[in-house]
Amino acid sequence: MSLTGEFLAFIVLAISAIGGGILMLNLQKVVHMVIALVFTFISIAGLYVLLHAEFVAVVQVLIYSGAITILMLFGIMLTRHNDTNEQKTSVGRQVLVIGGIVAFAVAIYLGIYDLDFGQQATDLHVKNTEQIGIELYSKYVIPFELTSVVLLVALVGSIILAKKDDEEEAEKE
Repeated sequence: MSLTGEFLAFIVLAISAIGGGILMLNLQKVVHMVIALVFTFISIAGLYVLLHAEFVAVVQVLIYSGAITILMLFGIMLTRHNDTNEQKTSVGRQVLVIGGIVAFAVAIYLGIYDLDFGQQATDLHVKNTEQIGIELYSKYVIPFELTSVVLLVALVGSIILAKKDDEEEAEKE
């Protein structure tokens, strides 16, 4: 296997995505965990760019790295979060977890090593954003609009629940 720029970029992005996930699981402060998660999201967006899925990469950055991460940070900062350090796990548990991760990686590797996808389409990346727009706004316009209604209902419901909590706290005082 030759070391091309695309392969090198894949290796760097994959390692940074995995590293961000590992950091997110091992850091102590919640805000640092969210920053590690952003790092993972941006690395995954880079992997989408390597797959010629620019639209999905932009959506990944806008939705996950932007909106969801900001929402998580606001949720952390606006709630009463007890930032106490918990005790570390035992060495036996860490060895068990690492063994499980290695077993999973070996199973995935063996599953995809000789996988044959048949004839690959070579023109999928041509005008992919235009193709997604045409499909989304012609065939799937009703589910797209229903999704926006469901999100609006969830937003209104969360506001109602938040106001109800504020009223109950005011009554207690």
